[in-house]
Amino acid sequence: MTVAIDPVVLPPIPAKRYFTIGEVSELCGVKPHVLRYWEQEFTQLRPVKRRGNRRYYQHHEVLLIRRIRELLYEQGFTINGARNRLDVHGVVRGGPGPAADEEGDVAMPGGAVVDVEALRSELQQILQMLGE
Repeated sequence: MTVAIDPVVLPPIPAKRYFTIGEVSELCGVKPHVLRYWEQEFTQLRPVKRRGNRRYYQHHEVLLIRRIRELLYEQGFTINGARNRLDVHGVVRGGPGPAADEEGDVAMPGGAVVDVEALRSELQQILQMLGE
């Protein structure tokens, strides 16, 4: 019996190029040690490592982490199940695209992650902020 956790409202992702592990932890509601573990389990997750082995995540990786979190914590998948789900269906959800399947998942080259619904919402928030 799997128990799924109710969906959590996560903060919008700021318009930045790189995010530290601490920032990603707060944006995705996942502790840093969990992020480091997921890097080992999900080959699509490859943050840039700079001086001192510090991790810097890009926007598409933050979206991927949110998708992984959703699969594991909200939909009740196991690590293997989530990995297979990402491999089979691609890691993009929510929008019509060139390779969209019946669930709206779109596979992007190189395993890139784009949550179209979240991106659309963030763009609308930015437009509202600029309009004020």
